[in-house]
Amino acid sequence: MSESLFASPPRAFLGVERSVLGRPWRGRLDALGEAQAQAIAQIHGTGDLLSRVLAGRGVTPDEAQDYLDPTLRNLLPDPFSLQDMVAAASRIAEAVERGEKIAIFGDYDVDGAASSALLSDYFIACGTPCMIHIPDRIFEGYGPNAEAIKTLAHDGAKLLIAVDCGTASHAPLVEAARLGLDPIVLDHHQAPEILPQAFIVNPNRQDDLSGLGQLCAAGVVFMTLVAVQRLLRERGFFSAARPPPDLLAGLDLVALATIADVAPLTGLNRAFVAKGLALMHARERPGLKILLDIAGLAGPPTPYHLGFLIGPRINAGGRIGDAALGARLLTLTDPLQARLVAEELDRLNRERQELERATLEAAEAFVLAGPCLDNSAAIIASGDGWHPGIAGLIASRLREKFRRPAFAVAFDANAMGTGSGRSIPGVDLGRVVRAAAEAGILVKGGGHAMAAGITLARERLGDFKNFLEANLLAAVAAARADEALLIDAALTAAAANSALLAGLARGGPYGAGNPEPVFALPAHRLVDVAAAGNGHVRLRAEAADGAKIDGIAFRAASTPAGEALHAARGSFVHLAGTLAADRYGGRERVQLRLLDLAPAA
Repeated sequence: MSESLFASPPRAFLGVERSVLGRPWRGRLDALGEAQAQAIAQIHGTGDLLSRVLAGRGVTPDEAQDYLDPTLRNLLPDPFSLQDMVAAASRIAEAVERGEKIAIFGDYDVDGAASSALLSDYFIACGTPCMIHIPDRIFEGYGPNAEAIKTLAHDGAKLLIAVDCGTASHAPLVEAARLGLDPIVLDHHQAPEILPQAFIVNPNRQDDLSGLGQLCAAGVVFMTLVAVQRLLRERGFFSAARPPPDLLAGLDLVALATIADVAPLTGLNRAFVAKGLALMHARERPGLKILLDIAGLAGPPTPYHLGFLIGPRINAGGRIGDAALGARLLTLTDPLQARLVAEELDRLNRERQELERATLEAAEAFVLAGPCLDNSAAIIASGDGWHPGIAGLIASRLREKFRRPAFAVAFDANAMGTGSGRSIPGVDLGRVVRAAAEAGILVKGGGHAMAAGITLARERLGDFKNFLEANLLAAVAAARADEALLIDAALTAAAANSALLAGLARGGPYGAGNPEPVFALPAHRLVDVAAAGNGHVRLRAEAADGAKIDGIAFRAASTPAGEALHAARGSFVHLAGTLAADRYGGRERVQLRLLDLAPAA
């Protein structure tokens, strides 16, 4: 009989069975993990905390060295392992050799902008004429469309490359071929069984055996360019007068897209992001350099900065302004032009923030006025006149607040809704949305596990809600039953110093799939709690030995966490969060980014 039948449940970390946010705290390591951590420390001399972090992410002693130094040399697979890569790369290489004009059709988000810029940089370096088209979110919608393709054909394009879109665009790609544009798709979204008539390089198509489904579109584009460059070398295209482009110079774009698209930072993606962040720190791409300056980032960029400071600014044009601004910024070489575009994106981002605040209030009121959420698998908020460009942001906020998959749908004057959904770990939203589209409930729908986009008529909103309940209930129940906050280790304020951060950075870059280390600070007294800008809450906590640490709870002002912080001022609490360098005011100190708290018994 299995010993697991008699295994006791994991003990609560610091005895916290129900935190302020209603979840238990658990140690990330089980008995086997503890043993692995000890072995990693003994073999590699990585110290106790870093060894625990590595073991907590499934790293074995044999894998630890490569994990600490992810390199493309060791992790980059043969690009021709991707389905359709031979045909796609051959056609692109042919276009480069002939000097044919290439049309790049990108999505309007960061991944689409970075993918488009990556291709454009390569073609320009090869002397190949190219043009980028990013569709307007409102007037053109997602993916290739016939009108835009007609314009590209009229402007002389002979090859159409759709990036971060196109996997389900049957009719537009047929139109492209009819107009004389050979269509190629470089994408990563979940694919239907029947694909459009095109060369489609997508590691998530059902017949692809490459095992690279974790790549974002920019990762797929990079793999494609590796293949194209290999073919062009073999064909003698390059010479002393025409050297091959430096593919590694584009890794800053791949890193940006990987983080902004929340692709898992495992395997090849870790190497992309590690090398891309180092490249970005050199600030050689004018558009990114100016955006980093505008965001006030003086030190080395991290996944946090790209995900929360840079990505939203590049996205702002696609959400509420000119969708082409992001891709344009990433391709510009003139610092003066780049500054003008970056400043416009920063202005649009501030405008987007105000719009998001107002819409989020309406969305939360809509949800709270509806049926009880306790037994609901997913929530859908909808409204007339909402800006569809921020639907994904609203869905993300609703998911955070109500801790289940969420959709936000903006209905226009014709009762047609455009919406976005965001999921929770363990619940594949893209699969269910695609099934709803195939069932005729949605006009259009697709995406990946954690995010999806939909178009539907108002009268089908109830049908879609019922479809979600029927198809997500079991998965959501299982995911929510296992949503304990996992703690890597306990430490005090005195131990949270720059040396600790530097040691932990060796296990990075951290993000999706390689979560930031979470630490618990036991029985620290809240000596100060105050409201900060944009709904944040600042705090200062003191350990028994008098050591203090500053912290921040993002967007917590009107949440149970924020209310509990103010109520507990002067009291002893257990705090849990991640650690980061705070360089505000010209000096560096370690800051706690609060995730949860609980009373200290």
